[in-house]
Amino acid sequence: MTDAEYVAELPERVSLDQNYPNPFNPATTIRYALPAADHVHLVVYDLLGSRVATLVDGREAAGYHEVVFQARGLASGMYLYRLSTSSRVVTRTFTLIR
Repeated sequence: MTDAEYVAELPERVSLDQNYPNPFNPATTIRYALPAADHVHLVVYDLLGSRVATLVDGREAAGYHEVVFQARGLASGMYLYRLSTSSRVVTRTFTLIR
């Protein structure tokens, strides 16, 4: 693969996909994309704004990534997950059903 082909496969912007499955029990997958290496912070919050899990907190390479979130010990309900990078913050919701 040439450098030009590799660059063409990188995402054009930071993005955070909707988790799947949604609703879920007991685990769900969260995908996100980075156009360049960056510090990534991916956190799950309850609707009161309390952090319930930190899924990623560190430097990630450019490209497509996915994380599996295990919701052990959490009550049924809606939760927020937020991806923060140096250039963008994206938040989505998901539903846990017990």
